[in-house]
Amino acid sequence: MVAHHLQNCIDACLRCAVACDRCQEACLNESEVKMMVACVRLDRDCSKICYLTASYLASNSPFSKQACALCAQVCDACADECEKHGAHMEHCRECAAACRQCAEECRKMAASL
Repeated sequence: MVAHHLQNCIDACLRCAVACDRCQEACLNESEVKMMVACVRLDRDCSKICYLTASYLASNSPFSKQACALCAQVCDACADECEKHGAHMEHCRECAAACRQCAEECRKMAASL
């Protein structure tokens, strides 16, 4: 059960990191790129913390709990920003959904560590 829960969180982190990388790239190609600056920055930060958290979990780092807690916070912030643009940008909708899922898995993991 613990191994399955751990793998679910790692998978959610990796899916989120990829979604954030894709969203960041798509935002940079928008015609109104200046209005996407906050989104691009949060995508970047979220992707980094997701990759780091997945690595910490995979290696059983003693800092996994803290990484999961921070990852959930950053994912929520990224999702909040992406949801502002999601009505007309599919990449932001997809990113927000991946961020929400990752935040949920990271909160569950942090609570279990």
